[in-house]
Amino acid sequence: MEQYELLWRYQQVDMELHEYEQGMRSNANRKELLKQRDFLLEQQKVIKKIETDVEIMSDRMEALADEIKRLNGAAAEAAAHFNESHPDDLEEVRKQLASVQKLVATISRYEAELAKMRKDAEARDRQQREVRVRAAKARAEFDRVKVIYDEEYKQAAVKLEELKKKVAQEAEGIDPKLLEKYKAIKHHAMPPITRLTEDRCGGCNMQLSAADKDKMRSGEAFIECENCGRIILVK
Repeated sequence: MEQYELLWRYQQVDMELHEYEQGMRSNANRKELLKQRDFLLEQQKVIKKIETDVEIMSDRMEALADEIKRLNGAAAEAAAHFNESHPDDLEEVRKQLASVQKLVATISRYEAELAKMRKDAEARDRQQREVRVRAAKARAEFDRVKVIYDEEYKQAAVKLEELKKKVAQEAEGIDPKLLEKYKAIKHHAMPPITRLTEDRCGGCNMQLSAADKDKMRSGEAFIECENCGRIILVK
């Protein structure tokens, strides 16, 4: 049997295999598994970010608390010094009062920031709990669907292996270079081989060039479409 006829027969079973694999990939439970998997991965990223943010906030709150404690001590010392010294110089009084007021203002600013960060930390904690609940539900759904899909895949895999063996058997006797060419075309044109239809490519419907028509008239068994690259069987 001529090579192009062998290749044509090979394509029939190869396309059957391709369609079957496509059907397996488009399986509803497989799609649902991938959806739940992607959702779980996203929730893990969210949780990780929350944990990092909370850690940063905790360090900042600890630093603020220490600084507020230090400033309160400094303010108390400044106030005690003012009360004990009873300065007569008005300018000195103003300086000491300004120093105390500055400390008090800084303490107030830090306390406001600390209060805000505590609220933010509480909000992040609530968010983290909510994310974990959603992730747990998604995980449970993932496990449920996986049991169903695993059984479906187990059954589908039997036919898949049969088709693969059939494709391998049909490849026997075909020139390896021709088979390699077929597979290369398959990457950009499906199916890779087509029939001639009224001087047109059966794949893209492009009319043959004058050069290809000459090849056809000279008795070539197959030609290549200049437009889509498919192998066109003349006979």
